[in-house]
Amino acid sequence: MDSFTQEKINLEISKIDTLVDKSSLLLEKCQFSEPDFFDLNAIGSILHSFYNGLESIFKLIHKANGGKPLTNTMWHSELFYSMFEETKSRNAVLQRELTEPLKDYLGFRHVFRHSYGYELDWLRLNPLFSGMADVWQKVKANLEKFLLENSAAQ
Repeated sequence: MDSFTQEKINLEISKIDTLVDKSSLLLEKCQFSEPDFFDLNAIGSILHSFYNGLESIFKLIHKANGGKPLTNTMWHSELFYSMFEETKSRNAVLQRELTEPLKDYLGFRHVFRHSYGYELDWLRLNPLFSGMADVWQKVKANLEKFLLENSAAQ
């Protein structure tokens, strides 16, 4: 993988770090009181941004490794699952144990894009929001390992 792509991935990693860090204040607030309509919409936006950041990284990796164009209606899922598979041009990016937790964020991405903010439910958002920092640290460790392996392979 070329250094320009690695720099772009590192920038996305930095942006997700910032998102997770800045969201900690809202997470703390939600531990003391149930979020209102505005908080739920903010949480939805944060979760959507979180997965979009991951997907941006996945697209960069996919493209850098000669992946076919992502054009069909299922491309989000195909891209997601491809990150857990080894290909001819790269190792698996993510460990299989991250499939289930990340699949929940992929699913939320679809819900958020196709629903109204007043339909967001704290009981469903809470596990995603409260687990986001932990999931991110695991994903980030996988990404950093992948980048290290690919920079050494050049």
